[in-house]
Amino acid sequence: MKVAILGATGAVGREMMKILAERNFPVDELHLLASQRSVGQQLPWKGEKLAVELACDEAFQGMDIVLGAAENDIAQRFAPAIVKAGAVFVDNSSAFRLDPNVPLVVPEISPEDAKKHQGIIASPNCTTIISLVAINALAKTSPIESIVASSYQATSGAGAAGPVELMKQVDALRSGHQPEIRVFQHQIAFNVIPQIGGDAYMGYTSEEMKLQNEGRKILHMPEMKVSCTCVRVPVVRSHSVSLLVRTRDKITVEQARQLIANAPGCRLVDDLANKSYPMPLDTSDQDLVFVGRIREDLTSENGLNIWCCGDQVRKGAATNAVQIAQLLVK
Repeated sequence: MKVAILGATGAVGREMMKILAERNFPVDELHLLASQRSVGQQLPWKGEKLAVELACDEAFQGMDIVLGAAENDIAQRFAPAIVKAGAVFVDNSSAFRLDPNVPLVVPEISPEDAKKHQGIIASPNCTTIISLVAINALAKTSPIESIVASSYQATSGAGAAGPVELMKQVDALRSGHQPEIRVFQHQIAFNVIPQIGGDAYMGYTSEEMKLQNEGRKILHMPEMKVSCTCVRVPVVRSHSVSLLVRTRDKITVEQARQLIANAPGCRLVDDLANKSYPMPLDTSDQDLVFVGRIREDLTSENGLNIWCCGDQVRKGAATNAVQIAQLLVK
C-alpha cells in the first residue's frame, strides 16, 4: 500500500501517522504532504524520520489511499487530482460530506456505504461521530425520531492553538494580567462559549446543523430531527455530548444499557452511585466512546437521556479515517 496524508503536519495528520502505526496498517510507502512552508520538515515514523513533501497534483501519482487532514479548500483543490491518479481519497474535511455521490462513513455504523465510493469517502464531523457511535445500537432497535443534543467541545477541536490559548490565559489570569484572545471569540479560561461555527440556519450555527444533516445520511434516517447546541468549554481534549434520544418504540433503560454495552466502539460507564460516568480525562488518547448517565426522559414517553464522551482528535477524526482505509484494504 502506498499511502499519502494530505495536511500531515497538523494535529489530525500527525495523529493519523500515530494510528497507522498502532494498527499495523499495511503501509509500504508513506508520503507526508503539506504546503511549501512545511516542505523538508522531518516527522517521526516507526523509528525513522520522514521528510514532508509538497502537496501538488503530481504527488498523488501511484498512491492507493490518500488520507485528508486539511481544510475544505485544500480538499476541494486536490480531490480531482487524487481521483484521477486512481487513489481513494478518505477526507476528514466537511467539503464532501453532504455530496449525494460521496459516502459518509462511520465504520461501526455504515461500513457497507464505503463500497459505494467513486474515488472519495467522507469522514463525518467529530461530534456527529461520537454521538452516533453512542446511540447506533438504539437506532438499530427502533428508528430514532428526534434528538436534542448539547455538546461540550474541547479547545483542541479548534486545532493545536486552542489548548495553547487556554493555558496562556490561565497563566495570565493567575499572574494578574489581561488574557490575550486570538483563537476563540471570547476568553475561554474559566468560561464557556455557546458558539462554534457561523450562523447557518434560523440562529443555529454550522456546527450545530452537522449532527442533523450528517446524522440523517449516516443512519439512513432522512426524517430524523435534531436540535443541537454546541458549546466550547475549557477542556484540553475529548468532546462530551448530552443526548435526549426519542425513538419510535420504547426502549427501557436496562435494554439501552445492554445494547450500548455490546455495541462496537462503545464502553458502558454508567454507575451513578459509585460516581462512575464518562469524562474527558478518561476518554482522551483512546478510540472508544464512553456512554453513561442513561435514564428515562421525564418529558417524553419514548425518550432516553444519555451522556457520552470521546476523543475528537482520534475517533472523531484521525482514527475514523484510518478505520475507513482499513475497510478499503479488506
